Amino acid sequence: MKTTRFPKPPAHLSQASKIWWTETVKEYDLEKHHLMLLQAACEVWDQLQQARELIARDGLMIKGPRGALRIHPAAGVERDSGIGFARLLRELDLDVEPPSSSRLPQPPALRSNRRG
Repeated sequence: MKTTRFPKPPAHLSQASKIWWTETVKEYDLEKHHLMLLQAACEVWDQLQQARELIARDGLMIKGPRGALRIHPAAGVERDSGIGFARLLRELDLDVEPPSSSRLPQPPALRSNRRG
């Protein structure tokens, strides 16, 4: 009986990202470039979570050097990480197949790396 060996998640990822990595590589047949996208998605997700924690701790608005309120610098990291994660997830194309043709016509799918 042959046992399948899956790539281990990178050590620097959070525990939650390591779990997602492991589940994903077991469920999908990923090539090397997909693993790179998966790693980047995990890293960006971790950045997003870190930014959320900072904002939760400090508040969305913080005092600047002169005492005036300004938006927390982590808000930009949160925004950019959310956009980056969504884009990487789209590139990984892990969604299920589109609904059957018995439904309303759908626009053509993005040319992608769909795996059968």
